[in-house]
Amino acid sequence: MRIGIVGTGHVGGTLARLFSRAGHEVAVANSRGPDTLRGFAEEVGDRVRPATAEEAARFGEVVVVSVPVGRYGQLPAAPMAGKTVIDTGNYYPERDGNDPDLDQDRTTSSELLQQHLPEASVVKAFNTMRWEHLGEYGRQSSAQRRYGIPVSGDDVDAKRRVFDLIEQVGFEPVDAGRLAEGRRHQPGTPVYLADLSGAELHSRLGTP
Repeated sequence: MRIGIVGTGHVGGTLARLFSRAGHEVAVANSRGPDTLRGFAEEVGDRVRPATAEEAARFGEVVVVSVPVGRYGQLPAAPMAGKTVIDTGNYYPERDGNDPDLDQDRTTSSELLQQHLPEASVVKAFNTMRWEHLGEYGRQSSAQRRYGIPVSGDDVDAKRRVFDLIEQVGFEPVDAGRLAEGRRHQPGTPVYLADLSGAELHSRLGTP
């Protein structure tokens, strides 16, 4: 599969490594331009290529958005139309600036991203685990205890695509409901940074 990653900080960079190791072709982009990512791409391997944000969005059959929530409005919407977009973001007011709707829990950061990308299918995932653990805790054998990754989204097919990717990098996907229910696995909730097994995550989320 071709995967575009917009934002190559700790989480985006870790996912680029994991997905390329799983055999996917990955285009990575950041706010500073492709030239600043050449060293990273060479280090990770020949399945990873530097790109602009628009190029990465066009390249990917699935696009990972891993930028600060306060910058979601800068993302190119047109090239993500019709695609599954994985939102790894978390709202931190001290970094992103206060948003009254988020502060009063009238909406979620993923729903705001979905409004900005109306023709894409946004799925919230990979937002609860420390990036170091995300890079280290994957288990390639399903017989081993696998850590759970909660997944929220409104499009069933898009969620299934994300489930597959999560399993490929050694974690257990846990369906956390619709996109609005992503509030159940954002900062401040019992599952955030908790490093739970799939069964434990099911239990804390109260999912079947």
